Amino acid sequence: MYPWKKMKPVQKIVWGFFLAIFIGGLLLSLPICSSTGESVGLLNGMFTATTSVCVTGLVTVDTGTAYSHVGHFVILCLIQLGGLGFMTMVTIVFMMIRKRITLKERMLIQEAMNQDSLQGMVRLIQNVVLITILIETLGAICLSFSFVPKFGLKTGLFYSIFISISAFCNAGIDPLGNFQSLTGYTGDVIVNLTVMALIILGGLGFTVIRDVWRNKRWKKFPIHTKLVLGMTAALVLGGTFLFTLIEWNNPATMAAMPAGEKIMAGAFQSVTTRTAGFNSIDQNGLYGGSFLLTIILMFIGAAPGSTGGGIKVTTFAILLLVTAAIVRGRPEAVVGKRSIGRDLVRSAAAITVLAMVLVLTATFIICIIEEGNPAATMETILYECVSAFGTVGLSCGITPQLAPMSKLLLMFLMFCGRVGPLTFSMALANRKKKDTIHYPEGRIMVG
Repeated sequence: MYPWKKMKPVQKIVWGFFLAIFIGGLLLSLPICSSTGESVGLLNGMFTATTSVCVTGLVTVDTGTAYSHVGHFVILCLIQLGGLGFMTMVTIVFMMIRKRITLKERMLIQEAMNQDSLQGMVRLIQNVVLITILIETLGAICLSFSFVPKFGLKTGLFYSIFISISAFCNAGIDPLGNFQSLTGYTGDVIVNLTVMALIILGGLGFTVIRDVWRNKRWKKFPIHTKLVLGMTAALVLGGTFLFTLIEWNNPATMAAMPAGEKIMAGAFQSVTTRTAGFNSIDQNGLYGGSFLLTIILMFIGAAPGSTGGGIKVTTFAILLLVTAAIVRGRPEAVVGKRSIGRDLVRSAAAITVLAMVLVLTATFIICIIEEGNPAATMETILYECVSAFGTVGLSCGITPQLAPMSKLLLMFLMFCGRVGPLTFSMALANRKKKDTIHYPEGRIMVG
């Protein structure tokens, strides 16, 4: 391992997340964090820390019943750290102790927040913190109208705060117990609308939220913001329509619900696949079409610079636009009177291919490991792997039943999904200087 000062920014970000997971895992393995007074075990502690920092939501033990109040507090801190990002939390600490933010630290913030310029990095962090506190507080207040009457003031407020933070950070972890998530609140309008709003806002990214707040008019939005908002709306609305249509008469999910509740359940399923992980209907009961659609949406994920994972909506949009340009015989892809550069296309292709290789390789290995496990079919394993990489957390319920090696692979996928497959690869690679030698193009048949 290189000394910290000699590391590249991407390497520092990766090691920062790893360090947070390691410390969090050790804390959660302590008896004081367990509801029984006995350690949940090192692997379970590390898995919970990974799913919290990587804001995923897959769990090997029930969060509500396995951990004590101290454990819940540690998990909540890890979720907030994972949602805001390692460098954001470091910057907050530096500002609290009035330490000067150096140029190297500003470069780290720039890398972590996916920004093009070094200008205004500290102000950006301040805006991120203010936006986060405001949105999570409003979310907790709204949720308290449902949880306080049901659980009492103390427990109800705690559940409201926990789920508000978890939803905005797209973590999908809840303290309700018995692996139930939000299945008991399918018809609760307040809980559904509040959680969906928090998930969407967290999945848009702080840069997009800032642009919308400042400009307020579509014409003034940067092209990135327009693309994120457009793709998010298309995926959420399209997913809502398809989920509701497919599951309308499914006796295992929506058949017994009133029409309005069916639409709300379809909308929630569409939104939660955007890397959140809360579920209001049983994922094992989904029809094949909905099951596949969920996998696709989980793989696409949220926006860059957000609390969500996946290959990102902008990556997916670029691939669609480039494909459309090729089919139409156009020399370049254009969006909003702006051409898409070759470097962007290369990055989008690399991210997608790396993501597919990671997910499919992990699925293949876990299928071999879990041979003989009746609950772990190829479909459910693929579902868990995509959920892990996309930092979603939706599950078919097989994660606790998997072998230790399979759980370690899921942890690896969650980590790669949180830092980004390209960032992770760049952190590991020993990148050479740009090659000045150019070779003649080779003629290769494709398609």
